[in-house]
Order: sequence, then structure tokens, then C-alpha cells
Amino acid sequence: MQEEQTESEKTAPAAQASDPITEKLLSWNASICTFVCKLLLSWKTGLRTLFADEEEGDYNLMRYFIGMLSLILFIALTMVGYVSVKEGKTEFKPVITEPGKQCIDCHVKKGITAGAIRDWKMSEHAAKGIGCNECHIPVESTPQRIQAMTTVCEDKNVRLDVSSANCKGCHEEKVAEFARGKHSKAWLAMEVMPTTKDQPPEIIDGEKGCGGCHKIGRDEGQCDACHTRHKFSAEEARRPEACATCHMGFDHPQWEMYSTSKHGMIYAMEGDNWDFSKKIKEWNENPFEPSSSTPRAPVCVTCHMQDGDHGVMTAWGFLALRLPEDDKEWMGYRTKILEGLGITLSTSEGTRRIKDIVVSGDMARLTKEGWQEQRNKMIKVCAQCHSESWGKGELDKADRIIKAADKLMAEAIEIVEGLYTDGLLPKPENYPPHVDLLRFYEVQTAIEQKLYVMFLEHRMRTFQGAFHNNPDYMHWYGWAEMKRDLAEIREENKNLRAKHAQAAEK
Repeated sequence: MQEEQTESEKTAPAAQASDPITEKLLSWNASICTFVCKLLLSWKTGLRTLFADEEEGDYNLMRYFIGMLSLILFIALTMVGYVSVKEGKTEFKPVITEPGKQCIDCHVKKGITAGAIRDWKMSEHAAKGIGCNECHIPVESTPQRIQAMTTVCEDKNVRLDVSSANCKGCHEEKVAEFARGKHSKAWLAMEVMPTTKDQPPEIIDGEKGCGGCHKIGRDEGQCDACHTRHKFSAEEARRPEACATCHMGFDHPQWEMYSTSKHGMIYAMEGDNWDFSKKIKEWNENPFEPSSSTPRAPVCVTCHMQDGDHGVMTAWGFLALRLPEDDKEWMGYRTKILEGLGITLSTSEGTRRIKDIVVSGDMARLTKEGWQEQRNKMIKVCAQCHSESWGKGELDKADRIIKAADKLMAEAIEIVEGLYTDGLLPKPENYPPHVDLLRFYEVQTAIEQKLYVMFLEHRMRTFQGAFHNNPDYMHWYGWAEMKRDLAEIREENKNLRAKHAQAAEK
């Protein structure tokens, strides 16, 4: 009695076994040959009579047979192709190495990670013979955190976490692009925040909070942040929903802004017909010709990953700050905001933040050339559908929105700093002489909380809404809220000073 096949033998092709599709093809070919031979034998006499009066009867007869044969072959091969596609959808046989087969057999036997194996079987990795060990056994350049991990696997070389160091073996160019972009700095940008260390470990290292999104930059990059495991689909990552997990909510609601913008509405109505299996650089190959399968409105990667470049970067950065600034009035507002972020040369902590947050975290463009390079890239994207002058004009409008928002922000910061200076707001020991917006929700008073929300929620929505062409988000969720924040901060300042004056009179 034949032994039962292991799971890996079911998923890997056996060289000695007959391919059912090949068998069908051979069977069809044999049937076609038999049929044509019978036609030739039975029809030859009749057809020769039909063409007997023609000067070149044999030649015309041959043309007739060739035409019939071509038609029959076309029909037969079309049917075989249809059968092949159907079988391909239900029975996929990837080629994997022996260690990869062992992984699958063990997991199936123990009944664990069925979803991972199922997804992998649908992946390009499976189709090209990339199995478990190629990713889950660290390469020499894998970061130490992963190297030092323990494992419950029988193979003690296996690690649960995977870094881009393994991906680099096949995707060297894309990993290098990623390293140049802001996503690669995401984990560092979170770690250098002054209150990160005070949060429960589940929020950071456990990735249940901040760490869940900032992990894209952990261990030199985690590609599955966009190409979800274990399918690792490029097509999936090109769709805007792939970005929505992280680019939504309190301080970065780009998904909400995009999805309700005109661009997003076109995607919502037509996006299911667009071919996201195409590479990004192929979307605009024939810009003047209509195509129902090509995006007629931008999605996230259109603007932020031009031609598939993984080095995601923007001119203004996350905080909409740049240096230097030629506009002296605006530079005054910006200096006050930078002080509010603790980014100053007046203290050792301020110097550290310049190095860790601004420089290492790459949160702002620090040269005119660096800023202009990113702006020129964006104008080029706009010009794929619009004129360059229109694109530049829209971006310039958004720049001026930032200046208007910064004016409100600078006044609010100055009011709170005045309360510190006059001793009307309690401060922890060794607290800097200015506000510290990077302490987020750890501040103790209502007016400081209001200032934090004004900066991290409403200022963000003001300029992000402008750049994502969402008028309502820019105005009512951003600008109008900033105006209300400032009014409340002014009122609270007035009340605190009045209470202090009354107490002093007693």
C-alpha cells in the first residue's frame, strides 16, 4: 500500500509524478491529430472534386486544410489554458528547499500557524521557492536584538522576528531606498521622545501602542509593516488602505483626509477596477490615453513613493519645520515653536534633541537644497495630471497655511511661558524655562494640556489637511480648532493671573 504523503510533498512538485495539466495537453493533442487525420482521409476525395474546376485545386485544398487545422488547434489550446488556470487556482505547487519542507510538515503536524502557511502558499515567495528558513534564520548582518532572541522552535537557529537584513538578500535596491527614507527612522523618532521611557512596556516594545506603527523602522526596517505577512504582496502595499493602519487618528489622520478628498472619492468609486499588480512606474506610461485599469487619481504611493522609490520623504517633515527660513516674521514664530520643542542650543538637553530628533530622526529639512529637492519631486508628481504651475501654486498655498498656523501657535506658547516665568504654573524640578511640547500628555495642568492638543492635533490637521486637499479637515478640524484653543488659552491665562492677584492682596 502506498505510504501517505507528507504535507510538504503535497505542496512541493514531485519530479517523477505526472502533471495533470500536461496529461490533458497530451490527450488533447492526440485527439486533435486523430481527428484531423480522419478528416483528411474521409474528405480528401470530396474536397478534391469541389476544387476540381480550379486551376490550382490542390493548392486551394491545402489552404483549406491549414485553415481548418489552425482553427481546431486554437479552440483546443484555449480550452487547455482555461483548465490550467482553474487548476492553478485550486492546486498550487511551489518549489521549496528541504528545510522549508520540514518547517511546513512540523507546523502542520502540530497544528500551529495555519494562517501563516496558508498566506505563504498564495505568495510570490512560495512560487519562487522562498520558504521559511530564508527569512526566519537570521543572516550575519541581522540586528543584535533579533540575534539574541530565544526560540521555542526545535531548530534553535530560527527567530520569530525578521529584519530587512534578510530581505536585502533579494531586494537590495529597495532596502537601500528604504534606509534613505523617513520610515527607517520611525523607531528612533519614537525612542528619543522624552516620555517614551515612562510608558508601559506593552505600549512600546510590546507594540500595542506607539511601537505598533513605529516598528516599521525597528531593526533597520520591518518590511511586513506594509507587505503584510505571510503573503508579502507588492500589489497590496500599493493600495492606500495599506497606509491607513498608521496614518490615521489623533496627530496624523492622513487616511481620513485622503479618503474624503476628491482624490479619495474617485478611488472609492473606481479603485476596484484599477490594476494594482502593475508597478507604480507603469501607471503613467501613456498619460494622454484613458484606461479603466490605471489609477485616474493619485493614491498614497503615487505622491510619496514616486516610481516605486521606497525612500519616503516630504519637504516639511512630520512637524512642518524647516531651517533656515528667509521670511524673518515666520522665522520668529518658528523659533518660538522650536523652543517649545526643547530644540535649542541654550541647554544640554536642547543640544541633545537637535542631534537625536532633528538630525538623527530626520524630522525636518535642515538645508534649502534638501527642502527644495523634495518640493521639486512633489511638483513633478502633480504635473502628471495638472500643469506644473498649478501644482506649485497649490503647494505654495499650503506653505502659507503653515505660516498662519505657526503665528497662532507661537502666541499660545508665549502665553504659557509667561505663566512659568511669573511662577503661576507649577513645574517639575529641573524643568526647562520654556514649555516642552514633546512631553505630550504628561503635563499636569489644563492650560498645558490645551497647548499640547493645539500643537500635536490641531496644528497637524491644519497643514496636513491643506497638503492633502481636504478643505473641511484643514479648516474645521484644524484651523478653527486652533483658533478656539488660543481663545481658551488666553482666557485661562487671564483667570490664572486674576486668581494670583487676588491671593496676593489677601
